[in-house]
Amino acid sequence: MVSLDDAVTAHIKKGSKEFEILVDPELALAYKRGEEINIADVLAVETIFENASRGDKIADSDLVSTFQTDDVLQIASVILKDGEIQLTKEQRKRFLEEKRRAVVTFIAQNGVNPQTMAPHPPQRIEIAMEEAKVNIDPMKSVDELVQITMKAIRPLLPIRFEEVSVAVRIPPLYAPKAYGDISGFGKILKNEWQGDGSWIAVVRIPAGMQTDFYALLNHITKGEAETKLIKDDAPAKK
Repeated sequence: MVSLDDAVTAHIKKGSKEFEILVDPELALAYKRGEEINIADVLAVETIFENASRGDKIADSDLVSTFQTDDVLQIASVILKDGEIQLTKEQRKRFLEEKRRAVVTFIAQNGVNPQTMAPHPPQRIEIAMEEAKVNIDPMKSVDELVQITMKAIRPLLPIRFEEVSVAVRIPPLYAPKAYGDISGFGKILKNEWQGDGSWIAVVRIPAGMQTDFYALLNHITKGEAETKLIKDDAPAKK
């Protein structure tokens, strides 16, 4: 539960009355987006206020006449879903920057130039977003913002989401450790242990993460891994 010092106000107006609650700003935004969060964890205090800054509680009779219940959690849910969350200027700026970074990172890791199959650097994606005047709405999820951003920057930047398959051979000395690292990086389509203790596999990864994948292989095998990009006709993900 967030402290009162760190809480912000969420409110809704019904008729002539304001109904306010004090909430954790990050959890409140996530709850409003539809994420599965316990409403009790969002609240700084389980109270419905008429004016939260003054600590004026609203009468139970007003709650019942407006919401047909005096259950604080039920009413808080309505306020969060249908009302407004009052973020401070600093909070809004921080949330916007975090969302923007998340969108850029996701697109950079999953998107490629379809003409060359090479990933776009994050800076290039950021420039395209600025030119396209992409609006980052803190109330939207990263998935929603990625869809909006991709639609906006495609006229400016040749990009689409792709996956690629990479055949890998890991020498015996590094194979046991490499198996765990690689399986956590992408989807292993095929794999086989060889008689000499080496390990071969076909790994499916986001096309934009090829550079990171090869860097991982070089790190865990000291440059002794063998790789081959497998061309296929799999359709683009998005």
